[in-house]
Amino acid sequence: MASMTDRLDFFSRRCAWVNGPIIVGAGPSGLAVAACLKEHGVPSVILERADCIASLWQKRTYDRLKLHLPKQFCQLPKFPFPEDYPEYPTKKQFVDYLESYAKHFEISPRFNQSVQSARYDETCGLWRVRTVGAGAEAGNRSHEVEYIGRWIVVATGENAEKVVPELEGLEGFGGDVIHACDYKSGEAHRGKRVLVIGCGNSGMELCLDLCDHDAFPAIVVRDSVHVLPREVLGKSTFELAVLLMKWLPLWLVDKILLLLAWLVLGNVEKYGLRRPSTGPLELKNTQGRTPVLDSGALAKIRSGDIKVVPGIKRFSPGRVELVDGQALDIDSVILATGYRSNVPQWLQGCDFFSKDGFPKTPFPDGWKGQSGLYAVGFTRRGLAGASSDAARTAKDIGRMWKEETKPAKRPVACHRRCISQI
Repeated sequence: MASMTDRLDFFSRRCAWVNGPIIVGAGPSGLAVAACLKEHGVPSVILERADCIASLWQKRTYDRLKLHLPKQFCQLPKFPFPEDYPEYPTKKQFVDYLESYAKHFEISPRFNQSVQSARYDETCGLWRVRTVGAGAEAGNRSHEVEYIGRWIVVATGENAEKVVPELEGLEGFGGDVIHACDYKSGEAHRGKRVLVIGCGNSGMELCLDLCDHDAFPAIVVRDSVHVLPREVLGKSTFELAVLLMKWLPLWLVDKILLLLAWLVLGNVEKYGLRRPSTGPLELKNTQGRTPVLDSGALAKIRSGDIKVVPGIKRFSPGRVELVDGQALDIDSVILATGYRSNVPQWLQGCDFFSKDGFPKTPFPDGWKGQSGLYAVGFTRRGLAGASSDAARTAKDIGRMWKEETKPAKRPVACHRRCISQI
């Protein structure tokens, strides 16, 4: 039973009825769901905490970023990339594509709406999603809105919040320390000794960019990592893997990929890049660890322009001590330590998501929960997986939309000022 505080809190906010699904997140996943819903004649409302679509791409990525996979595996439903786009579109091209996608399907997210909580109200059988708008001050309810609707689609994605690890002595290091989300170009690091922590695709590309700007990068490789060529004989390695998976079991495809990697890249372990015992595809499917698709960093490692170092023991002013006893003088640190889902921070009273913010039910069945809950963009399979889940989500909601009377006709006890939504 709700407490008196909860009831007072409920009546102090504006109430907004949503005649269709409430979509949380205006990234590629959220846009794909909204577009697919429109194809089924279902209206929706997208709530986005930033002031633009795809804020991760627009505000938290480096300038030289390109799609790591060929464009045919990254396009959203019912709207292909322009034919004149290269096989690996640039950051700007991809953002332009998403802007065109939103315009084509007439998608207008509600920006600066940060979701504070979302929970299913069993009494009325509806979702209540509480947001705080930009500029809200502590105790000021004028910027708060509670959206109420029949369905909720969680589309905040796998990369909603940056991961910042605790590193001994880092607070006393004294040099610049930034997360990869704040890195734009190596120009700011020209001539500096930079330690990059994290050896995924972003870490490798940042090191490459630093080399191009005459910096001196060292990359921390604490764990084992799969490094694969981005292309084999002019053919995308990912595209080849998808083709092979149609005919061969996963374990055999992994062995073929590792053989090709050895033929093209040689033995990378002598450069400090130990391969995991589990194959690259199996590791991606089970743990979400993406193999590095080499776009030039390995050549810089071979030449010594990028130094590979083991795990960190501790930092001290201007220096870092490594687990093997080495000590390096460094000027700045870049944390290429990735991102995580933030769903557990705001989705309440629901056990569909695990503590790490991913659906407990594994792919391909993790897109639908109970009571009108859906999840899009949590497949660990990139934009192709998100597009697939978006289509299934829209089809499922579209079926119910046709079977049921419109949710707006359901009686809802609401004594506050209400805003009708489409």
